[in-house]
Amino acid sequence: MTPNVLRKQYESGATVDELVATSGLSYGTVLNRLHEAGTVMRTSWQTRRMREDPQARQRLAAHLRTLYEQHGATLTELAAAAGGTRRAARRLLIEAGGSVRTTQQTLRMRAAARAVERQKLAVSLRARYEAGATVPDLAQECNYSVATVYRLLHQAGTRMRPQHDHGPVRDPRKGS
Repeated sequence: MTPNVLRKQYESGATVDELVATSGLSYGTVLNRLHEAGTVMRTSWQTRRMREDPQARQRLAAHLRTLYEQHGATLTELAAAAGGTRRAARRLLIEAGGSVRTTQQTLRMRAAARAVERQKLAVSLRARYEAGATVPDLAQECNYSVATVYRLLHQAGTRMRPQHDHGPVRDPRKGS
């Protein structure tokens, strides 16, 4: 049996002992061939878990793929969600038909998502500003600085109201 054939059987759920029995190879030879094929070894509890409910594994893998592809999760975040290691999360992702991104691809994906959210916020702030809210009030509501709110309003193409003179109140009847 070739290392890749052993690997496929192992990754499909066979144990090392079962591979020894079906291949006629020694335990050490099976292990060596699995390692040679780059097989990620699992613990006995992982094998039991895998055999208990293969549909649950498929559902978990599909869920992880959704988190990864649609929500920009990292392998570390997937591992936390699955209660396993990054390596196990990567394996589940690939089993579900996903492909692993580079760090740069993940950063670009997250930056694009933030830009979309920021644009939504800018449009929302514009609507509230045009309805009469003041910039300081918007800043306080959003927990942003006044400068950030001005920047977001500018990004949304907001036509700003004339600036108010915040000096002492003058009585128009008295003149200058």
